[in-house]
Amino acid sequence: MTLEDERGRSHTTSPAWSEKQARAVLDKAAHENFPVAPFFLPRAWRTDLMAVYGYARLVDDIGDGDLAPGGGDAVLLGLGRSQADDPLAMLDAFEADLRRVFDDRAEPPQHPLLRALRPTVRRCGLSPGPFLGLIEANRQDQRVRRYATYQELLDYCELSANPVGRLVLGITGTATPERVRRSDAICTALQIIEHLQDIVEDLGRDRIYLPADDMRRFGVSEADLRAPSAGASVRALIAFEAERAGDLLNEGTPLVGSVHGRLRLLLAGFVGGGRAALKAVANAGYNVFPGPPKPTKLTQLREVGATLRGEG
Repeated sequence: MTLEDERGRSHTTSPAWSEKQARAVLDKAAHENFPVAPFFLPRAWRTDLMAVYGYARLVDDIGDGDLAPGGGDAVLLGLGRSQADDPLAMLDAFEADLRRVFDDRAEPPQHPLLRALRPTVRRCGLSPGPFLGLIEANRQDQRVRRYATYQELLDYCELSANPVGRLVLGITGTATPERVRRSDAICTALQIIEHLQDIVEDLGRDRIYLPADDMRRFGVSEADLRAPSAGASVRALIAFEAERAGDLLNEGTPLVGSVHGRLRLLLAGFVGGGRAALKAVANAGYNVFPGPPKPTKLTQLREVGATLRGEG
């Protein structure tokens, strides 16, 4: 079954184009710090996790201006091709299409990734809240370019990261208040780690996710962030933020031991992937400017194993 099945076909762009672009979005899963839908999971879980990942990835691509060229996504959402370069207009149209996912009386969604999401939402009884949170996070990215305090950054992660973990718990039918709390800590940590890896890329979009009060504390200016190599003060700041992220991962790690079977292995992959990414940043001497430090597969496997054994 293709992403076009179910689900109705768009009359505004060709099915082949829709399928190709949707697959390009899903293929980005291979570049994440953690496994998105590994082979050892039941097929239904893999399908549902990839549907949620496709949604989250496309929302981020809209917010970051990383959509495929040609304006096809805008056309799918009922906009003109020129509006593909207007993230707020695209996010509004995407939200309108998302609401069709949850409305049994509405026509099927226009975008193929939302049509793929519809059966997952019904099968798992997912609510709109987490999906809307991810859209709102990307709206915030258009309005907010700097964060004054660490708490402001945590509030952003509540929208940009934590909904993903809650959706994973929803798909696997394992959500409890305590597990949601632990999941939020893990997801926030993973978001902060990604921000540390991508300081240069984010700065290219005129975004800084290092809290301004921390930058002042370590004597780091925006000019320092534009240097070809991170100076001592910048590296000290990154080490400080990395330690915070590590503490959040540790806070969330009991989530792994609270579940069983293949879900336990999946969640250990999230935690282990985050820890491996932190080690890569540390091994780079906290100098992330030459390029995002990435862990090796062996390091990732070791960290997953340590997480499963309750180490770290």
